[in-house]
Amino acid sequence: MTARELAAWALGLAEVPEAVSAAAARHLLDGFGTALGALRTGAAAPAIEVARGLGGPPEAAVLGTGEALSAPAAALANGTLVHALDFDDTHAGGLVHATAVVLPAAFAVGQQTGASGREILLAAVAGYETACRVAAAAPHGFHARGLHATMVAGVFSSALVTARLLGLDAERAANALGIAGSQAGGLLAFLGTGASTKQLHPGFASQSGIVAARLAAAGATGPETVFDGPHGVFDALSGKPADPASITAGLGERWETTRIGIKPYAACQLSHATIDAVLDAMARERLDPDEIASIHAVVHPDSAPTVCDTSRDLTRPATPYAAKFSLPWTVAALITDGGLALDTFEPASIARPEVTRLAARVSWDVTGPPGVAADAPGRVTITLAGGREVTGSVPRSAGGGDRPLDRAALLAKFAGAAGVPAAEAEGFARIVESLGDQPDAAAVMEAAAGLAQFNRQENR
Repeated sequence: MTARELAAWALGLAEVPEAVSAAAARHLLDGFGTALGALRTGAAAPAIEVARGLGGPPEAAVLGTGEALSAPAAALANGTLVHALDFDDTHAGGLVHATAVVLPAAFAVGQQTGASGREILLAAVAGYETACRVAAAAPHGFHARGLHATMVAGVFSSALVTARLLGLDAERAANALGIAGSQAGGLLAFLGTGASTKQLHPGFASQSGIVAARLAAAGATGPETVFDGPHGVFDALSGKPADPASITAGLGERWETTRIGIKPYAACQLSHATIDAVLDAMARERLDPDEIASIHAVVHPDSAPTVCDTSRDLTRPATPYAAKFSLPWTVAALITDGGLALDTFEPASIARPEVTRLAARVSWDVTGPPGVAADAPGRVTITLAGGREVTGSVPRSAGGGDRPLDRAALLAKFAGAAGVPAAEAEGFARIVESLGDQPDAAAVMEAAAGLAQFNRQENR
């Protein structure tokens, strides 16, 4: 069965290629940056408040605070922190936010067990492979059923990360996966209202995966047919055909950890190809919003239901989070401001009438290029008032595939999100990049708390 094979592989993982461990460290660094950004802006405050109320033995810290809670409670807060700004990484094949479910479990349980930095890094790689492969086994299948792939796949990732760090055997780790399957979910209903439930999904997944592994350790059992049997996760939750065998195909040979993209913009990944196409047009010619008659984009069929859903008002998003899932509004804000920043999606920004007016001039065609939506090409045609057209196109969005962010761009993103100077970002990056050589998680967690404290002092 797939669950047992996946569990055995994850538990036996002893070495990974340098490129894989470097990629894992790179994504963990990005995740700490988005989490510190959410902590700074208060975007995850409800989850942190509830996690504090859950309490428990002081096993793991809430990122950036130094407060020690039970590992499941810390993971609830930390998963929400990493994802709260929707600025965290995305695996295109599965459309899954991998670090938002890997980092919370790896560091919470790593702290709980006193694991070495190397063991935390290896557990994280096992988690990355699990989250990406489970989601990619049914590309857009969970979204087609109205579910968030990050939470569906994330419970399995967190369960297996925890099983490894707890030292479970293959049988109990497979049981943990089976138990986790009964906690897979995450409704996309937030799309219609801009509610904050999507921000919570990685926290739920991280917490539930840890609990699933603890239950397996205590003797509870789960179906090892959770992936490939009747009434399993794909049978029940995927709206498209799935290939469960692909989860374990090429394990240890093909590394999905190296295929995860890092977001340059804090908006839905499915708008990024269009964003980059607009930026390509802007690089050719300075665009005056008042001189633009229309903007026409080509949108992948799997992207349209999420970022071009005409059942809601895409020109006047109800909340900042809803703005992140409106392609017309995001494109209009990009052209109006000359770029996209975190404060683009603040409450005062989404109410601007000039952005609303330009967003009303955005239209699109839904076309079906081969491949998955998050790795699709982008193309726009911008028609000016006199009838002249300016075009822009990209083969895929920046940050993933063959257009990865370099280290300098990643550090700039980290510094901007965390609200710290470049030197502080560089110092933290070196600590995360050396995780595999550290005795435990303490140096990383203490440095994260230090950056948050630095930010608070600078902004008093």
